[in-house]
Amino acid sequence: MAYSHSVFLFSLSVSPSLSLSLSLSLSHTQCSLPRSVWLGCSSVAESLCALRCLQSLPSSRAHNQVLLSSSLRSSCLSVRLIQFWHVCVLIFTQPLSYCLCVQFGNGSVAGLRKRTSQGNFEKEKDLCIQLFDQWSESDQVEFVEHLISRMCHYQHGHINSYLKPMLQRDFITALPAQGLDHIAENILSFLDAHSLCSAELVCREWQRVISDGMLWKKLIERMVRTDPLWKGLSERHQWEKYLFKNRTNEVPPNSYYHSLYPTIIQDIETIEANWRCGRHNLQRIQCRSENSKGVYCLQYDDDKIISGLRDNSIKIWDKQSLECLKVLTGHTGSVLCLQYDDRVIVTGSSDSTVRVWDGVSGEVLNTLIHHNEAVLHLRFCNGLMVTCSKDRSIAVWDMASATDISLRRVLVGHRAAVNVVDFDDKYIVSASGDRTIKVWSTSTCEFVRTLNGHKRGIACLQYRDRLVVSGSSDNTIRLWDIECGACLRVLEGHEELVRCIRFDNKRIVSGAYDGKIKVWDLQAALDPRAPASTLCLRTLVEHSGRVFRLQFDEFQIISSSHDDTILIWDFLNVSTNGQPERRSPSRTYTYVSR
Repeated sequence: MAYSHSVFLFSLSVSPSLSLSLSLSLSHTQCSLPRSVWLGCSSVAESLCALRCLQSLPSSRAHNQVLLSSSLRSSCLSVRLIQFWHVCVLIFTQPLSYCLCVQFGNGSVAGLRKRTSQGNFEKEKDLCIQLFDQWSESDQVEFVEHLISRMCHYQHGHINSYLKPMLQRDFITALPAQGLDHIAENILSFLDAHSLCSAELVCREWQRVISDGMLWKKLIERMVRTDPLWKGLSERHQWEKYLFKNRTNEVPPNSYYHSLYPTIIQDIETIEANWRCGRHNLQRIQCRSENSKGVYCLQYDDDKIISGLRDNSIKIWDKQSLECLKVLTGHTGSVLCLQYDDRVIVTGSSDSTVRVWDGVSGEVLNTLIHHNEAVLHLRFCNGLMVTCSKDRSIAVWDMASATDISLRRVLVGHRAAVNVVDFDDKYIVSASGDRTIKVWSTSTCEFVRTLNGHKRGIACLQYRDRLVVSGSSDNTIRLWDIECGACLRVLEGHEELVRCIRFDNKRIVSGAYDGKIKVWDLQAALDPRAPASTLCLRTLVEHSGRVFRLQFDEFQIISSSHDDTILIWDFLNVSTNGQPERRSPSRTYTYVSR
């Protein structure tokens, strides 16, 4: 295919201000050359060099004609594509006039600017569009890529501004229009509260999707499923009855849950502030032991508290009225440890026996006689029970049922009484008066490692995930990484033996023979940069004797002591004036249908 040539005439002149102007006139017949090769230059810098060379020519040669020719050869494009390319280049290389100014005084360079197109642009543009529409999508994309690659950065910016809004899609509005409301709702259901508030303000359609999908209800339900604090609040404040139900007349509209959410957040902030400031409502149970005084162990749920006493008895208390519901007798020594579930109560005593009781009737179902001395602690879960004793041994039991309990293995290695055990599916952890914590494999019962660090005997510990927290008669609490055996932090503050300890995701709560209960910031304790002075959040002093055992949740601590009392420290129901009271009314949320 033959192509004609374009002739370029350059005119140069030097101004007094050292400005160089270049006038470019194009005598055009037919041309297939892009502008970028008119001077044979690949960059602005090369173009400036070329202009300087032209400037250095004698004045009589200031007007020179430069003939440039080029033939477009392409074997990869079809004949139709070549024809279209030829037509487009005709438009793209219409007669133009450019002015390039180079200010040598301040070094600034003004870019090229395109004048208004002339000629038969509209007609030729329509012809290009007609040819373009006949191509396949891949050919169209390939051509546009070639075209864009021959444009300057300034043109790229205009194209980007044009394309940007075209690439944006309001999919939340578009999906319901296609009958896919459930997909839009599912996408927005992953938002947190702040983002959900923002989404409601986008437009009416987004607000409608959120309302029809009951997304505030779903957000609260997700929090209740995953956060114990939310779950506890839903039960205590009675709005759980509006959750986890399909659409019925009893289910409030989305607006109810929208207004409920900030109220819940306010309640949570109040509870956290009560923990930090030590504000609580205190209730006291007088155990009235007949002979020797002291409550060695306890466990509670929403309805009851079960305690093991020094007088050999087990007492069950109503958690609301604080009245004694039942007394279990049978042990001939003090009840030192206990645990219960929905079916049974298991207790260990200084009489060296482990007894299994029916959780409803209180009848003794089984008595295990194995240890030679007092049973100091026990734990059972998922068909496995572990007991430890003053005889320095640990017994691992298979617990098929209350009446079918068999000894699997005896673990020996401690050189003093084993005071406490804990376990999960991976490890059994034991602590002893020999100052060590030993780790054993749950599946094989083989010894794994020893944790050394306490300077005196260890009285208590809890183990969960990778973390072990222990309390000792050296008056300190230590945090350990069970996998590597490293001591992560030492907490100091108690004045006597640390007798009991529990932790959750936020706090460590410890009780000691100094009669004090201390609340520690767990996350700060795990941060090596946190100053030691910031770790203890609050010290609670109400017991008049040694603190033997405690348990806590997001709302309360329940502790027992040598002073023969059980104390309930309630951080949820606190009077508005900050003074403890017997019982403040529960806050409830009620929806009234209209």
